Amino acid sequence: MTPAKRAGRKTQRPYHHGNLRRALLDEALATIRADGVEAVTLREIGARLGVSRTALYRHFADKRALLTAVATEGFRALREQLVAAWEGGGRGPAGSQAMGVAYLRFAVANPSHYRVMFSRFVDREPQDPELATEAFGAFQALVDSVVVLQRDGFLRNDDTVLLARYIWSVVHGVAMLAIDGQLPERDVEELTRYALERMRSGIVATRVTK
Repeated sequence: MTPAKRAGRKTQRPYHHGNLRRALLDEALATIRADGVEAVTLREIGARLGVSRTALYRHFADKRALLTAVATEGFRALREQLVAAWEGGGRGPAGSQAMGVAYLRFAVANPSHYRVMFSRFVDREPQDPELATEAFGAFQALVDSVVVLQRDGFLRNDDTVLLARYIWSVVHGVAMLAIDGQLPERDVEELTRYALERMRSGIVATRVTK
């Protein structure tokens, strides 16, 4: 399915006062949502907000710096939601299931953040220390949950990081299909829960009865 091409965003929203950095991020997110990451330029965003290039560059040196800030914000929010889901689920199998659903809900609710977080516009090996910390933290939340599940005998004693990457890959695939509109909205969470359950049956520790 190919989504219909949308007209470019031309509406000017003059910026008068307040948090310019936040306004720049919000305008970038709106542009990504409407036209994709490729459409983001500092000059266009500045024009829409009615601010000078000098004011822009006080906050972001270039497009990559702006997108790095978007990705950092996204990974931070994702980490917080994953940790909350894990703890709310009792730090066990139910918590693992809740983390998968939380991951999907984050992607669907924040598609602009999500696309930037895993796009070619942000360095695969982040040079920005804050981005590196937040990206690592989001994945580490999953790794930490796998460590506990392995320790308590719920998961196979495979390589922990490899197992975490496998789980992430499955949920990430569903998330991308969801935000690209390739799945009926009513089926997204059902598919996620099904995928997690079927996956768990393959990686559950053999001594644990289902």
